[in-house]
Amino acid sequence: MSKIERANFGSKLGVILATAGSAVGLGNVWRFPYMAGENGGAVFIMIYVACVLLLGIPCMISEFIIGRHGQSNTARAFRKLAGGTPWALIGYMGVLTGFLITGYYAVVSGWCLQYVWASLIGHLQGDPEYFKTYFTELSSNPVKPVFWTVVILGMTYLIIEHGVRNGIEKASKLMMPTLFILLLIIVSASCMLPNAYKGIEFLFKPDFSKITSDVFLSALGQSFYSLSIAMGCLCTYASYFSKETNLTKSASQIAIIDCMVAILAGLMIFPAAFSVGVEPDSGPSLIFITLPNVFQQAFSSVPAVGYVVSLLFFVLLSLAALTSLMSLHEVSTAFFQEELGTTRKRAALIVTVTTSVIGAFCSLSLGAVEELSFFGKAMFDWFDFVTGQIFLPVVGFLTCIFIGWFVPHKIVRDEFSNYGELKGYVRYFHRYLFLIKYVCPLAIILIFLHQLGLL
Repeated sequence: MSKIERANFGSKLGVILATAGSAVGLGNVWRFPYMAGENGGAVFIMIYVACVLLLGIPCMISEFIIGRHGQSNTARAFRKLAGGTPWALIGYMGVLTGFLITGYYAVVSGWCLQYVWASLIGHLQGDPEYFKTYFTELSSNPVKPVFWTVVILGMTYLIIEHGVRNGIEKASKLMMPTLFILLLIIVSASCMLPNAYKGIEFLFKPDFSKITSDVFLSALGQSFYSLSIAMGCLCTYASYFSKETNLTKSASQIAIIDCMVAILAGLMIFPAAFSVGVEPDSGPSLIFITLPNVFQQAFSSVPAVGYVVSLLFFVLLSLAALTSLMSLHEVSTAFFQEELGTTRKRAALIVTVTTSVIGAFCSLSLGAVEELSFFGKAMFDWFDFVTGQIFLPVVGFLTCIFIGWFVPHKIVRDEFSNYGELKGYVRYFHRYLFLIKYVCPLAIILIFLHQLGLL
């Protein structure tokens, strides 16, 4: 097998924007708002931020340590540290998780592109029932969703094939600032609507009577989901970090960006929703069914503004989807490139073609082909269930146990402190180790049991 030279990110900004792009995706812009809406708004946000800071950051650091120490794809990085033990299987499971998620995540990402197109040609206009019918017909259509799934995976391929610096880093430096600008524009428009203050109060004025075990566990689960933990993304990206990269500082900055985007997404959606009297607990349909109608109603006095805001919103959603899809794609691309000893372009093409097939089957299972449903669930829902509710918590739990109890503490401490160069961080090492050995595994077990309805 020929030796492949390891690429690296070219700048600190590139590290932060690319890795933040992995974390900032539909989990923040789509899932977070409806989760906050269903779980009490402000109290959910408070618990979510606490979970990200206390539990999400240590888990991110652990994946960074494995990736940078291994300087290779996720499976090989675990294999190097595992030393021939079964612990190496965690890495393979992480790669498989990322690969499977890429397929069905691309379907939802494709819906976003369809909504951009529909906005451009003026099809997103009508009454609430129209938007519900539009989404139902789109998701069950045998052609359109498959087409857009292939398109967004093709776009991802064109970025990934150019490598780490000229592909992922350059794209992240363009897309992440654009995403923030779009967020701020839509937040400003939303917050200036009549009665928008009710939505702002919902997000920032906590009602502590709404705190329940379900709210706490939902916030905990969302914090792990939105940071891309246990998908192989963070580990793979960390393999491109330089030895000078401050892992703790990078994880903290990424966590702060993640929280900012999630809260801004709430500010973008709920003031507009409250302005037209839409309930905040609209669930997963909030983005594709409720919001187009909300924007149309909210800016009914100036239809052109409503058109622009709706278009910008779905462009924003597509960008968020693409930044995460890049990192998911890269997990498998790096694996195939290094394990097969092939070129990056060929590895990226293998991933694009195979995940396009998976995405096509997942899309067709939502109504076009009834035979793709099993035991009352569509293939799309099975992929979501198996990866999100089983693989992610299992890989996350085992990664914590691996780092906390198996990997020699000297290796972990050396990576944590950049081999003693970051002297100010050495005193935090034992706190990090305590969290990763005891607190994070317990939290993940609670998430796992809650998602399965056992808690």
